[in-house]
Amino acid sequence: MPTTFNMKSISLYILLLSSMLSTNAIAQEIVELQRIEGSIVIDGISDEEAWLSITPYPLTMNSPIFKGEPTELTEIKIGYDDNFIYAAGKFYDSDPSGVRGYSYERDGSGPGDDHFALILDTYNDNETALGFFTTPAGIRNEVAIYNDAETSGPPPWNSSWNTFWDVSVVKNEDGWFAEMRIPFSSLRFQDDNGRIIMGLITWRYIARKNETVAYPVIPPKWDWGNFKPSVAQDISLEGIYSQKPLYVTPYGLGGIGHSNTLNDEETEYLFDDDPTKEIGMDLKYSITSNLTLDATLNTDFAQVEVDDEQINLTRFSLFFPEKRLFFLERSSIFDFSTGGPTSLFYSRSIGLTEDGDPVRIYGGARLVGRVGGWDLGAINMQTAQSGELPSENFGVLRFRRQIINENSFLGGMLTSRMNEKGNNNRALGIDGAYRVFGDDYFTFSFAQTFDDTLKDAGISSLDKTGRLRTSWKRRTNIGFGYNLSYVWSASNYKPGMGFVTREDFKRFGNGIFYGKLLNERSSLYNYILRLNGELYLQNSDNVTESSNFGPELSLSFKSGAAAGFSFNRSYELLDEIFELSDSAFVPIGEYDFNSVEGFYSSPWARKIKAAFNVSIGSFYDGTQRSFGIEPSWNVSPHLEFGGAYVFNRIRFDDRNQKFDGNIIRIRVKATLNTKYSGNAFFQYNSETKQTSLNVRLRYNPKEGNDLYIVYSELLNDDDQISTPTAPRSESQSLLIKYSYTFQVLKF
Repeated sequence: MPTTFNMKSISLYILLLSSMLSTNAIAQEIVELQRIEGSIVIDGISDEEAWLSITPYPLTMNSPIFKGEPTELTEIKIGYDDNFIYAAGKFYDSDPSGVRGYSYERDGSGPGDDHFALILDTYNDNETALGFFTTPAGIRNEVAIYNDAETSGPPPWNSSWNTFWDVSVVKNEDGWFAEMRIPFSSLRFQDDNGRIIMGLITWRYIARKNETVAYPVIPPKWDWGNFKPSVAQDISLEGIYSQKPLYVTPYGLGGIGHSNTLNDEETEYLFDDDPTKEIGMDLKYSITSNLTLDATLNTDFAQVEVDDEQINLTRFSLFFPEKRLFFLERSSIFDFSTGGPTSLFYSRSIGLTEDGDPVRIYGGARLVGRVGGWDLGAINMQTAQSGELPSENFGVLRFRRQIINENSFLGGMLTSRMNEKGNNNRALGIDGAYRVFGDDYFTFSFAQTFDDTLKDAGISSLDKTGRLRTSWKRRTNIGFGYNLSYVWSASNYKPGMGFVTREDFKRFGNGIFYGKLLNERSSLYNYILRLNGELYLQNSDNVTESSNFGPELSLSFKSGAAAGFSFNRSYELLDEIFELSDSAFVPIGEYDFNSVEGFYSSPWARKIKAAFNVSIGSFYDGTQRSFGIEPSWNVSPHLEFGGAYVFNRIRFDDRNQKFDGNIIRIRVKATLNTKYSGNAFFQYNSETKQTSLNVRLRYNPKEGNDLYIVYSELLNDDDQISTPTAPRSESQSLLIKYSYTFQVLKF
């Protein structure tokens, strides 16, 4: 029998699960952050009289030996006045030549650099935080942390987010020294008659030793524990009131170039060489200390770096992260996971086609922050017509609040995508996360979509357009753990502003694991042994559609190196042909296949380093050999070379078919200092037979003041066979963009 749901049964199901969850609030002592009396000059050396009364924080070694003796002397002080939070670090080093600061580029720090970090859970919601980092090169780097730093994939933060703050660093024969100054106007917080409660984590990382000393004490049982808001120390600040600065950022854009676009009949390429002349404006206004309005007119993202090329060996769409700054501030409020990378709202649905090509955005507004106990996010954007894609309006409303205990929330989301013809796609969802006990969390989400085209066809019932996800997970990597999940998706669940890979299925997963922290005599830091698995069943008859099972071993070394091995047994039922290319496909049928995978990454503190991965095995009714290498060489803080080579060789000998998908990436970063930087990015994709080049020169004297010169070109191979023949240069452009931020209202 097919799976059916109705709204009443869903509500009862959620209430039943909620009643099973125990209140688990853990009282934590609140530490008063010390006030700074007197003036401070941000020059890297914390020798002013005002710093003398500030007590350093007690630091504990987190890695490579938990609660081991720190190998270098470290002093970190943090304080505040009416307008700023200040942080100062004295990072003494017995071998100053070993201090690592590989890049002067804005946001250019990596795991190979020494770091001074300040993590602030400004809403004290144990879910999100803002991270501020600097290195011995004196760069500014900040990230927006989400989902309590829990992830099974990429790092749990968005590194494209930027804000206004200052830092200064001095490096000498004693080590390196740093001072940060962060305006309260760059933070979002909840104040109660001038009193603020935040979460605080601060740490020093010594790259060559893979050593971290931190405050507070953070048990080493999470992959990203030093970023985890729920383990931050609660601190209080007094006498801090709402500040309402208004920032206005006009921009001017000019350039030349050409493009060749295939016409609708696909009979010839149309040449266009219109010059680019654009003006626009962004506005940011802090309505309260915790509620911010961003508005934009004639939005442009010419300076955003291009996406990495990828080879898709699956039957489903690839996920690409958001890099456009307008969508990034506290973007985690808009997170609404429906399982894996899928989500009810995907910001790249606005202003980009499915192929990633830009669509003009006339303008719009974005409201994000907190009202009372509610986290609130709202977006409304209007795009122009682009080819056959009509002009569209995009609307999102997101809300959630803590319930039951400080590590749990309940929320909802509404989305609307309407085109100029009046056709509308809407979605409604509710979601939540509950800390049941210890490190055990239960999460769920439920969504239903409403599309005018389906409604006209009589398809609107919940069992045809809904999706449900539940998960029970132990959030730790030490000892025994598990991640058990269930997803159900109807056949016509189609969120117009979301990201979906497949519909009409039931999924069971993910697995169990055991992790162990090694003693101080071992060269290993820890290991994790997992048994992973997932099973997809068709809704109509419960026939298996896909499955993937196998063990995995992950190893982390105290040197900073990492390695892993896995075996996967897969099953796929194809009810339609799976095309890899014009000359290689997999016919309809059932397939069992196996693969062995491995990876290794060298310690990232080295000037020359690399990561490797390999996969060997069968692939449907053929064979697969895949290999990847990602090397980098930090010549000096002024010059870095990086790259990647991805090799995929698939053979179907019984059908005399083959597929070779290779990618070459070459990246060169050059920096004169923290203000002047250049980035050249070359990519070749053998599947599309295209070469792309993106060169960006940036002058950034201060936050909000930017000059970009961007050159881009997309070339087709000379030997590419197509009808009509594709031009050698598909597109080319040289753009100059200048933006300047004015603070209209002062503190």
